[in-house]
Amino acid sequence: MRYLPLAFDLKHRPCLIVGGGSIATRKARLLNKADARLLVVAPDITDELRQLVMASGGEYIVGTYRKELLDNAEMVVAATADGDVNAQVSADARARRLPVNVVDSPEHCTFTFPSIVERGPLAIGISSGGSAPVLTRMLRAQIETLLSPGLGLLAELAGRMRDKVKAALPEAQRKDFWHWVFNGPVVGQIERGHKEEAQQSILEELQRWEEKPAPSGEVYLVGGGPGDPDLLTFRALRLMQQADVVLYDRLVSTEVLELVRRDAERIYVGKMKQFHSVPQDDINQLLVDLAKEGKKVLRLKGGDPFVFGRGGEEIDKLAEAEVPFQVVPGITAAIGCSAYSGIPLTHRDHAQSVRFVTGHLKQGDLVLPWDELITKNQTLVFYMGLTGLPTISEKLIANGMEADTPAALVEKGTTRDQRVIVGTIGTLPELAETHKVEAPALTIIGGVVKLRESLGWYQ
Repeated sequence: MRYLPLAFDLKHRPCLIVGGGSIATRKARLLNKADARLLVVAPDITDELRQLVMASGGEYIVGTYRKELLDNAEMVVAATADGDVNAQVSADARARRLPVNVVDSPEHCTFTFPSIVERGPLAIGISSGGSAPVLTRMLRAQIETLLSPGLGLLAELAGRMRDKVKAALPEAQRKDFWHWVFNGPVVGQIERGHKEEAQQSILEELQRWEEKPAPSGEVYLVGGGPGDPDLLTFRALRLMQQADVVLYDRLVSTEVLELVRRDAERIYVGKMKQFHSVPQDDINQLLVDLAKEGKKVLRLKGGDPFVFGRGGEEIDKLAEAEVPFQVVPGITAAIGCSAYSGIPLTHRDHAQSVRFVTGHLKQGDLVLPWDELITKNQTLVFYMGLTGLPTISEKLIANGMEADTPAALVEKGTTRDQRVIVGTIGTLPELAETHKVEAPALTIIGGVVKLRESLGWYQ
C-alpha cells in the first residue's frame, strides 16, 4: 500500500489550485464539497471554476504560478497542461511539506484523489494510487448500486445522537447499541423518510439499554484456516469484525489477521520452536480475565482449534470460570494443504483411511504407537513434524514401512508461498534440508502422494 487513505478536514482551509481548465474544475468540485477555501492561479479559468471560487470565499489570481502563493496554502493541486510547471509546483510544495497532487502524474504526488462514493457525511474512497483509475471508477459504480441513498440520513442521525449515546452507555455497550441501530427498524424508518420516528426509536431503545445490567464478556474460539483468507467461514469473519480484543498465534496468516476489526486490541500469544511467548496456562487465564472485563474476545487460531490447537484446554478453563464462549471450526491444515497440493487424503485405489498425528518432539523424543501407524492403504499426516522428520522417517522404517513409500512436505500450504517437496519416507529428511523447508510444514505419507503429479492444480 503506497498511499495511506486519510480523511482531511478542509473546512474553510485554503487550498491552492494551479490551473483553470476542466481538470482543475473537477478537483475544485471535490474541494468545494469539503468546504475548502479555493485559491486559484491561472491566466484564465472556466465559468464554473470562477463560481466555485466565489462560493468558497476564495480568490482567483490572474497570471502564472509563483512559489510565493504557497505561503497561504495548506493543500496544493497542480492541474495545468504544462508538465514542467506541474513538476515545479510539486517540488516547491514538497520543500514546504505541503500535501500536493499533480493530476495524472503519480510520481509527483504526495496524495491522490480517490473515487468517492458519497452518502451525506459518509464517504467511501477507492484508490489505486493513480495506477488504475478506470478500475477504481468501475468499483465505485458497483458500490453505488449496493448502498442505499438513505445511508446519508442514517449517518447524519447517528452523528446527532452520538454524544447522547456516549453519555448514557459504557463503551462495552455502545458498540452493540449502534449495531442495533444500523441493523434494526431505524433503517427502515429512514428509508421511508420518517426521520423523527427514527430518532424517537433510538431514544426509546437507548432508555431500555440504560436499564440493562452491565454486559458480560464472551470468547470466540475461531479457526483461521491454513492461511488463505478465502477459506474462512462467514461466521468466523463476522466474529472477527465484532471482537474488542484478539489473541492470535504464529500460524495465523497476515492476510487473515488483516480481516480483524481495525480498532481491536491485538495480543500475540504464538509459540515457536523452543520459545513460548506466553505459556498456555497464562493464555487460558487471559481469556477469562478479558471476558470478565466485559470484552468480546477473539481467540484466533491457525487451522482448526480442535485439531492439535489446544482449543479444548482453553474452553475447559472458560467453562470452569462460567465465561460464555462459542467455537467456530476452521479448515484444518491437513485438509487445506492436501487440497492445494493436489494430494487427496483418501482415494479408492490408494487409501481408505487417514490418520492425523502430532510430530511435536517432547524432551527430544517422539513417543507414538509406531506399529499402529504401519497400515496398508492408509494416509498419515504429521502436524508440527518438520524438526522431528528424521526421527519419524527412522521409526516408521524400523517398524516395517517400506523406505520407498511416497511422502511429501507441504510448506506454507494454501498461501502464495506454498511449496510442495515430493520424495519418499526414506529421502524426505534429506530433501527437507536440501530445500531449506521452513515451518509451518505438513508431512503427508502414503500412496496418495503419487497423485500429486496429475492432480496438482494450485501452482
